[in-house]
This record gives sequence, C-alpha cells and structure tokens, in this order.
Amino acid sequence: MNTRRFLLLSGAAVSSLAAVPAWAKRKKPVAKAAAAAGDDGGPGTATAVVSAPADTPVGPLDTIAGHAIVIDFNTGAVLLTKDADTPSPPSSLTKLMTIYITFTQLKEGKLTLGQTFTISEHAWHMGGSRMFVQVGTQVTIEDLIRGIFVDSGNDAAVALAEGIAGSEDAFVAMMNAEAKKLGMTNTHYMDASGWPVDGHVMSVRDIATLATHIIKEFPDYYHYAGEQTFTYNKITQQNRNPLVAAGVGDGLKTGHTDEGGYSECGSTERNGRRVIVVLNGLPTWSSRVTESKRLMDWAYNTFQDVPVFTAGQVVSQAPVWLGQVPSVPLTVQTGLTVTLPNNWRDTTKIAVDYPAPLPAPVISGQKVGQITLSGTSVPPGQTLTADLVAGGDVPRLGLPGRAMARLKHFITGA
Repeated sequence: MNTRRFLLLSGAAVSSLAAVPAWAKRKKPVAKAAAAAGDDGGPGTATAVVSAPADTPVGPLDTIAGHAIVIDFNTGAVLLTKDADTPSPPSSLTKLMTIYITFTQLKEGKLTLGQTFTISEHAWHMGGSRMFVQVGTQVTIEDLIRGIFVDSGNDAAVALAEGIAGSEDAFVAMMNAEAKKLGMTNTHYMDASGWPVDGHVMSVRDIATLATHIIKEFPDYYHYAGEQTFTYNKITQQNRNPLVAAGVGDGLKTGHTDEGGYSECGSTERNGRRVIVVLNGLPTWSSRVTESKRLMDWAYNTFQDVPVFTAGQVVSQAPVWLGQVPSVPLTVQTGLTVTLPNNWRDTTKIAVDYPAPLPAPVISGQKVGQITLSGTSVPPGQTLTADLVAGGDVPRLGLPGRAMARLKHFITGA
C-alpha cells in the first residue's frame, strides 16, 4: 500500500525550512621564446582575442579570455565556463603542479622547508622569469617555493624538479602521473616550468582542479601563494599575480607566453566563501588585471552560498503504518549548502521524496528517502541531494494492535 510522498517546495518555502542563513629533449630556446616564456610581469606581446560570451547559470557573460572557468571552492559549483576543456599552453601555471608535488612531499615528511638543493647549470641557465639563483649554490626549499609563487622563477621550478626527482625528465613523469590521479584529463606536461614546448598543455578546468587540491590539501603551506614580495640574492621582486598585488586575492599564479597569451589562476576568500578564477589566452597584461578582478567580483556579487538544510533539521513528518506512534520526523544527517544566484528563491525548487506510509518498525537514522534541489539557474558541479533519514525509533505494534489497525483501514480507508 506504499505510495511515494513527493513534496515540491518553492524557493520561498525552502527558505522557511532552512536557516538561509626534460631538458635535453626540449627544443632549444630561440630569442623570441626566451623573451616570452614565463615572462608574466610586463606588457609583452598582445594576443588577438575577440570578446565572446561565456556560459553561466544566469545567462551569457562576455569575457575577452580565450579560456575561462570560475568555481565556488566551498561547494564545487561551476559559475562560468568558456572553452574550459580545450587543452592550451599553460605557461607558468604549469608551476602549480611543481608546487603540488613539493607540498605533497613536505606534508609526507620526505622533504623539509629548510632542506637545500644544489643549483645546476640547467636551472641557472633558464630564461624568462627568474629568481636569479646562482649555479653551484645551495638554496632552501622554502626559498624556491617563494621563488615560484612571487617571482614565477623558471630557475626555481627546475631546481625543485631536479632536487626532488634527480632530473627534470623524471620529475615530469611524476607531474603527469599526479595529473592522472587528480582526474586532469586534458593536461600533458613536458617540463616543470611551463617553458613553451609543443604538446605541453592544460585546460583551465584542470588548472582549477589543481588549484582546488592545493588550497584544500595544504592549508599550512598555502600562505606562500599570497606573499607580496620576496628578496633573494639582494633582488626584491613583487608578486606577479595582480589579485595578490592589489590585496584582493591570496594566490595562486600567473603566466605568459607569446603562443598562449596571458593567464591567471587566482583565488580569494570573502566572508567565509572562496572563489577560484582561471583565465587563459588573454591578449594583454592589463586585460589580465582587469578581467580577473571583474570576474572575481562578478562571482561574489551574483551568487551566494545558501545553507538549504542544517544537520539534524526536521524536514517533514512521515506517517508510519502499523507503528506504535502514527508518525516519525524526517531529518537530514548532514547539512546541504549550495551556491545559488541571488534570486534563488524565485528559480529554485526542492523535492522531498519518500514512500508513505513508512512500514514499522522504523529505526532512527534509517535512510527513507532523498531531498533533491533543482532549478534552471542552479550552477552545476555541486552536490544537490541529501539523504532523508528517520529522526526517531517507531516500534511495530503488537499483534492485537496490528489487527485493529488493519480493521480500521478496511473500514475507513485511513
């Protein structure tokens, strides 16, 4: 006699329930490539990119970036995409994987921040953005990390690669293996720094995935990404990330090559909510500055994280068949927070689905149904369902009670 009890609630009703509250194999660098590789600190060469709309849950939004993705870190919601899965030259955003492997080994105790690596001729010889390490010197891992995040040093990236794996080629194999583990399906590394090489590519979605893992897995080390300046070898350099330099972001990296254009992987946290913006193929240095900030502000101004349900909150009262009490409260064991546009009450619905009546006995914590959130403007990528569980025990009636209940049902249909 079970039927499905399916409640469809509008956003307004929902708000009343919630508290809404490889050096030798590398192409030999020519003058043009050396001038461009990783040189993300100045105007450089403009890349012709036409402004075109990106896809968002609230409608198209123009951006001059060739590739773009904006995600909400807390919920995984994808707020904006433009050609986000197409592999393209990532330039110095490559160094995020070099950092990821370094942080992993630090966390596992295989390395220490004070440990030193010897600078090889290969590392010292790197062009483009540099930390200006000297061949034969000993440099700490901590300084090399700063040399990557602040200076975008190609020399620092190669020094870490060689120190960790013995050679850059061996380190590149580690990079590609890690990318596969993280599900970065549109990424292939050829070096540790992002120096232009045919076949060295990443998609902006993969870059966002990598950035998410860095922030989530290494809270003790992430602060290096937001350091404003770094002085090494009596040379002080400012962080090349415009969001960090402007004090509106706390990481992660920028990049530039003539082929790939200007790129940005930036993140910031405001009032407990974190957003990640990844852009590639921007035509100018200034457009990277303005576009990264514009899309970051857009994400915060257009969307909000909504605590739809809190853990233990009673969602409904379910009738119980042949139970010692006629109903049982239904709750959610874990909270459900999703990212929604500011007008979410007008565009969002919640479905509460469970069989009714529930047959006794009912055990507290027993899964009995599911809550699903939907709407035309709900951003993809986030968890939109929660298990519905019984909020108490309901023992089954004894034999006489069951007989009386069946008789009552036969007579009255209740």
